[in-house]
Amino acid sequence: MIRSRAGLWTVVALVGALAAGWWVWRGPALHIARTPDRNVLVISIDTLRADALGSYGGRAATPALDALAASGARFTFAHAHAVVTLPSHASLLTGTYPYEHGIRDNNGYRLRPGEATLATRLKAMGFATGAFVGAFPFDQRFGLNQGFDVYDDRIPEAGLTSNFSLPERRADEVVTAARTWIADQSAPWFGFVHVFDPHAPYRPPAPFDTQYSTDAYAGEVAWTDAALAPLLDLLRTQTRPTLVIVTSDHGESLGEHGELTHGIFAYEATLRVPLIIAEVTPGGAGASRGVVIDTPARHVDVVPTVLDALGAPVDTGVSGASLIDVIAEGRGDARPSYFEAMTPFLSRGWAPLRGVLVDRDKYIDLPIAERYALRDDPREQQNLAAADPTATQLLLNTLRTFNVAPPGQPGEESGAVLERLRALGYVGGSPAPRREQYTEADDPKRLIDLDRMLHTAGELYALGRRNEAIDAFRAVIARRPDTAEAYRHLAFVLWQSGRAGDAIATLETALARGLTQRDIRVKLGIYLAEAGAAARAIPLLEAMPDDDSDVLNALGIAYGQEGRMADAMRTFERALRLDATSGLSHQNIATLHLRGGNLAAAEAAFTRALGIDPTLTGAYTGLGVVLAQTNRLPDALNAWRTAVSLNPSEFNALFNLTMELFAAGRTDEARQYGERFVATAPPQLFGPDIEQVRRRLAGGRF
Repeated sequence: MIRSRAGLWTVVALVGALAAGWWVWRGPALHIARTPDRNVLVISIDTLRADALGSYGGRAATPALDALAASGARFTFAHAHAVVTLPSHASLLTGTYPYEHGIRDNNGYRLRPGEATLATRLKAMGFATGAFVGAFPFDQRFGLNQGFDVYDDRIPEAGLTSNFSLPERRADEVVTAARTWIADQSAPWFGFVHVFDPHAPYRPPAPFDTQYSTDAYAGEVAWTDAALAPLLDLLRTQTRPTLVIVTSDHGESLGEHGELTHGIFAYEATLRVPLIIAEVTPGGAGASRGVVIDTPARHVDVVPTVLDALGAPVDTGVSGASLIDVIAEGRGDARPSYFEAMTPFLSRGWAPLRGVLVDRDKYIDLPIAERYALRDDPREQQNLAAADPTATQLLLNTLRTFNVAPPGQPGEESGAVLERLRALGYVGGSPAPRREQYTEADDPKRLIDLDRMLHTAGELYALGRRNEAIDAFRAVIARRPDTAEAYRHLAFVLWQSGRAGDAIATLETALARGLTQRDIRVKLGIYLAEAGAAARAIPLLEAMPDDDSDVLNALGIAYGQEGRMADAMRTFERALRLDATSGLSHQNIATLHLRGGNLAAAEAAFTRALGIDPTLTGAYTGLGVVLAQTNRLPDALNAWRTAVSLNPSEFNALFNLTMELFAAGRTDEARQYGERFVATAPPQLFGPDIEQVRRRLAGGRF
């Protein structure tokens, strides 16, 4: 992994510019006419540093996006308002700050129903609207689908059982879906395309893996550019011009300031983003000479810019301002910009991070306050907060013009949650008062080594070194007992290791220590239900909001385990109404039908689940049971083989394969699966089954 790229980015900026014949034009050479007779395409490249593209001086070869910048406006000083995916994109699509739209982290938040987005605004103007997204934070359960006629979030859900990686699909798959939809449109359309590939872990496909063997992040960026090229080419075949906006939700630290990836700090490595605004005309005729604009720009400016380009009236419901005149003039007035990083506050108990940018002056409000003069110190090496208290106070006063109140935990707007947890015996006494003051010990700068410890623990789990991962997560908890994230991760590894009781006890300990975050309660409910303690899970989950598909799926499982089939079916169906593309909900419904003996309905529901998400190993396992019970053993065996090929830990499928192959007299193949099952299945969960397979392997009879 790259730790620091200070010199490399700078040197390559010059070399790349000369090699590409790149020019720097700062005059008013670009004019975007205000007309509704145009298409609009917004492309968001997740985790893309501002200095990663070739046109920005990056080492990655990005000819498609560089060509777009060469005919459009390239903003050199654009910023996001958050440094994680969901809240940042919510600002991009609503034109409002995180404290206004209410989404402060990737977990537990959902855009309020009826919130005005770019899609809802353009749909009301008669535009066809389609979104094509590449990763789980964009799942429609989080509410960003509002206003879209088509919302393509067909992202594998199998990875949702993991705490260490987000389910995603490749950029070329996203682009193919977007191109198909665009080609079918005759009226003006608005398309939103989100690709996730530069996000860690950095694993570019061939040939970019070998071309960038020493810089996998740059390889991901180059691959993403190549994947987007066909989409940009398609725009030249359209019958009307297309306004194209390319940006990212945040950057990537790559080791700068001690941060490995993103989400902790709000230094320029993660807060500054690329922003390209261009017009692609039919056939590419009349392409303009591009302009480079140093005037600050913000994500909240994107919605008003699009509306202005369409000739729509000024929308007073947004916090940003149009950049159309800035593009025409090549410059404009600098407007203050608010930013925040709330994930460590919400999941680790660290001090909340908020800040403000006023032109090239930056203030970060933390127990150890920071102020940087970015014009002279773009890498934020010299903290000037104490050097000139008057200048620092002016920036702090500007920050206070925004709403700087820290967010409450999602789902805990009142004391009702604590009262219910107290009644269930999970917390006792009076709740700890909300902290109003944070000390230097709570400052992320003092705690960044804990972030590295969490990364290391996750890597140990990925390498199969589960006991070491368990010890690493426990070390984090010992150091900082209010790190809710560490309890969740520890419980997950314990559960995957077959230690169900220890996993449940870990989450109960977190609750007892006052860590009542939504994710802890949901995971505890799921584990209780699946461990045979559904009676304890049900009241815990019933106390949670019923507009959360994760909660509803967990509650439905608990109802099913208790034999409350009608309640379970009703709950799963409500989850589907919230998230119609949830393969897991269809899988859960299929399992209910299977348990009830309705094999035809179970087969149909398992098939629907796999049609949405062909990586759902549980659906293959269940479908195999249906096929076996309807005398289609060869098809059943194939379904189970698929399940274990996708997930070697699909132990039910391994067991079924072993026993059915033995019964069919296919001893050699049965032994292969049986030996894997005995060697890898957790005894705590599969003890009797393991003994049964052992006897069969030894030649015993039943």
